[in-house]
Amino acid sequence: MRRWLLWLPLGAFALLVAVVASGLMRPADRTVRSALACKPLPAFTLAPSVPTKPGLSSDSMRGQGPRLLNVFASWCIPCIAEAPQLLKLEAAGVPIDAIAVRDTPRAVQGFLARNGDPYARIGDDRQSAVQLSLGSSGVPETFLIDGKGVIVKQYVGDIRPDQVDAVIADWRAAR
Repeated sequence: MRRWLLWLPLGAFALLVAVVASGLMRPADRTVRSALACKPLPAFTLAPSVPTKPGLSSDSMRGQGPRLLNVFASWCIPCIAEAPQLLKLEAAGVPIDAIAVRDTPRAVQGFLARNGDPYARIGDDRQSAVQLSLGSSGVPETFLIDGKGVIVKQYVGDIRPDQVDAVIADWRAAR
């Protein structure tokens, strides 16, 4: 009986290692999804972020067919990586509006000059109030909005090159 007790700590340690290893092999999905999926956009009105573009409101996104709403910031590195994909989506005919969060007009203008400008309208959300009301947990994040102003789909993180065709297909399906 005593010999069995001597092996008990080694067995407990082996069990602990097995549990930790299984957690490392299959990490949990930590993506925070918006609770507003399949629900109307919350009411908002944002002033223009840059003088050359109109501002953005929830009303301006209704009745115009499906479109993307991109939440971005000039200081966001993944937003820079996402910019070429947004330009491809715009070239394919997908209308894109944007919300610039915690940013300045000058910084947004510089970002657009360096990385391209796929946006029809850009709203200024300096306090991230609209971003949070959308259920967005960070930047970049993109929402597919149908013509009635309902959030059809959410793309968390930057849209990657291999996702462009799927986003176009989602946009077409929302028409």
